[in-house]
Amino acid sequence: MLSDGLAVNGSELVRGLTQGLPPGITVTGGLSGDGDRFEETLVLWDGPPAQGMIAALGLYGNRIKVGYGSMGGWDPFGPERLITRSKGNVLYELDGKSALGLYTRYLGEHATGLPATAFFYPLSVRIQGGETGVVRTILSINERDHSMTFAGDMPEGAYARLMKANFNRLIDGAVGAAAASHKAADSVPPDLAVLISCVGRKLVLKQRIEEEVEGVRDVLGAQTLLTGFYSYGEISPFTLGAKCELHNQTMTITTFSEQ
Repeated sequence: MLSDGLAVNGSELVRGLTQGLPPGITVTGGLSGDGDRFEETLVLWDGPPAQGMIAALGLYGNRIKVGYGSMGGWDPFGPERLITRSKGNVLYELDGKSALGLYTRYLGEHATGLPATAFFYPLSVRIQGGETGVVRTILSINERDHSMTFAGDMPEGAYARLMKANFNRLIDGAVGAAAASHKAADSVPPDLAVLISCVGRKLVLKQRIEEEVEGVRDVLGAQTLLTGFYSYGEISPFTLGAKCELHNQTMTITTFSEQ
């Protein structure tokens, strides 16, 4: 599944897909990206590439084997803070204070480059009672109402925590996603692997971004054809048996083989 990356709440998109599909159907894919420009994202569907489009392709058959996995590799820092005011994917307050004000104080001089610099410092969002969080990236900021718009939901009552890059762990995350996708396909050597990596990972890793692909190649083997793109959001279960979610700042891999 491929979607416009700017005109959509990725969390609502995933909910709509999973609620409308029969049980047992797995969804993977991503939101199209525009690098660090945040100006325009396009999707091709039955005509020229256009904004506001979503394209989905369903595969079935007795001989097809599909695997999937998604992992990040970011380090949390600072305390968890309660989301006290939000609406959908728009965040207003953390611990009763301006979320944008708190965020810019943490970023210091890097705040002048928002929203692009937010790729280097995403937020981890954890629902109360949940042990693991999902990473959320800022798409835009509004200085008039001191709000930040994210690629997915920022629910009130959840906890948010700042994260920062760790180069080695980011690359390890790509390798882990490859291993999870391989395992989900019963370790059958894949013919094709679709790699969807967040734009933020590319901006952070810079010339080391090739190491992501090299690590995936080492796991999946030289016979696997690799393709993919850099996204504003990734859609997949973390591992086999987990629920489908929107992720940010991950490497998400879907593998295909024919037996």
